[in-house]
Amino acid sequence: ASMTGGQQMGRGSGPMLIEFNIPVDLKLVEQQNPKVKLGGRYTPMDGASVHKMALLVPFRDRFEELLQFVPHMTAFLKRQGVAHHIFVLNQVDRFRFNRASLINVGFQFASDVYDYIAMHDVDLLPLNDNLLYEYPSSLGPLHIAGPKLHPKYHYDNFVGGILLVRREHFKQMNGMSNQYWGWGLEDDEFFVRIRDAGLQVTRPQNIKTGTNDTFSHIHNRYHRKRDTQKCFNQKEMTRKRDHKTGLDNVKYKILKVHEMLIDQVPVTILNILLDCDVNKTPWCDCS
Repeated sequence: ASMTGGQQMGRGSGPMLIEFNIPVDLKLVEQQNPKVKLGGRYTPMDGASVHKMALLVPFRDRFEELLQFVPHMTAFLKRQGVAHHIFVLNQVDRFRFNRASLINVGFQFASDVYDYIAMHDVDLLPLNDNLLYEYPSSLGPLHIAGPKLHPKYHYDNFVGGILLVRREHFKQMNGMSNQYWGWGLEDDEFFVRIRDAGLQVTRPQNIKTGTNDTFSHIHNRYHRKRDTQKCFNQKEMTRKRDHKTGLDNVKYKILKVHEMLIDQVPVTILNILLDCDVNKTPWCDCS
């Protein structure tokens, strides 16, 4: 670059006119800055060892929470340098909410590019920067919202809220059961799958915060009542380990893929139409 227009550097000299004598070669700039992608998106790199996380958010009618979730998680993970993308798994069919099936669908959609997933409730925001969303160990899934940290659930086998799973481990377990329509128990069944696969759940260590200050739980149970209804033989069937359904036979259609910005953060919205076999799981519709 050169200074032109007779300007000299010094006090009170006014603005400098900057001109480039060499044309800018965008291809060369791209080659010299491989970490920066189109639009200025930055992905940390460490040779071939870098891992990419698909943040899977099962979703229905939680727009207010989503508007808090996206900027919070983006800032939180940016501080850790975690390469990630947020996928909102928006259930648009007429059946009861099915968190586990939505995660199966999200995994199928994202697993070609991302080598681990975070199964993440939209209403649970981490506050402690020592909760590392790192690539899970070879032992098994990494449970961020452990029972000594979660504001509500404290039993030893709890793996809900926020669970990180390697791609190969999720495939090994055939994903999650598709039988859980309505609220609850799908994560307990997944714990049994983890155990049956010979894997172990690991949790963050040396966390100094506790159940009151590790997470912000933004769910309002009066404003959004959970669907805890039980009908037909649901209670009996969902207390058992499901050996029949999972990642390989989840029935669905993705009606639309939306790419949108929330506070300038790119987010992918999948409009998912789940299918229910009422002969096998009639409790997908208790009406």
